[in-house]
Amino acid sequence: MADPGKLDRIVADARRAAESRQQGYREKALKIYPWICGRCAREFTHANLRELTVHHRNHNHDYNPPDGSNWELLCLYCHDNEHQRQVGPAGGGSGVGAGGTAAMHSPFANLKDLLKK
Repeated sequence: MADPGKLDRIVADARRAAESRQQGYREKALKIYPWICGRCAREFTHANLRELTVHHRNHNHDYNPPDGSNWELLCLYCHDNEHQRQVGPAGGGSGVGAGGTAAMHSPFANLKDLLKK
């Protein structure tokens, strides 16, 4: 009989790992770059910094070079717009964006291996 909590633990572990990874590169990006949206040039302060996100230019959330070359700071609205452009005009489907490249990040890429453990 399968452990009913196993999948919940795997998902929770994956979320914790992603949050930990995100905190690491977010903190680094906020130290490297000025707190300004790279698209709309909106400026941020400590009061509204939570609305400034780190966007991965190549859409691979696991590629985080220490020089920040794969990151750009975007406000929530511009970040959402950037990802909508990647989805395509119908708002879903092929995964191929306006630039003709498919998204690189797959959140469940190693789920099968994790479930085997």
